[in-house]
Amino acid sequence: MIILGIDPGYGIIGYGVIDTEKPNMVLDYGAITTPKEASFPERLQEIEENLKFLFDKYKPEVVAIEELFYFKNQKTVIQVAQARGVIILACQKYCGKIYEYTPLQIKQALTGHGRAEKAQVQYMVKAILGLNSVPKPDDAADALAVAICHSQTSNALNQNQAR
Repeated sequence: MIILGIDPGYGIIGYGVIDTEKPNMVLDYGAITTPKEASFPERLQEIEENLKFLFDKYKPEVVAIEELFYFKNQKTVIQVAQARGVIILACQKYCGKIYEYTPLQIKQALTGHGRAEKAQVQYMVKAILGLNSVPKPDDAADALAVAICHSQTSNALNQNQAR
């Protein structure tokens, strides 16, 4: 199964693409960045266009996206929420199968502890995927963590599925 993991934002959107049926599961990872000098609507359009490119290139069967968590800066949370809306719309439009995970669920799936530190999660991304180093930027590592979380969750659900 090809899974697109997304760490939402509006300046930097992390993405990670894995194929659970291949030994080297990582197909791609990186970040969609939007120019600071662009207007907010232009940045949202840039996000949608880049996501369309990823969907066209990898044809993921599902999308796993990190849910928002509390932000201290209200202006930032509103912009990230609006960008997340564009991300969810694009995922619905180009794939249709969206799963959302909280940071606590992602940490639990990767480390066994919902309050794990970011470095622990990054280490587990590297170890689980057999990478030589932790993916950069951090947003890409976070997106891969979301994809791994879904992979492990969906495998558990499939094993428990009534037949």
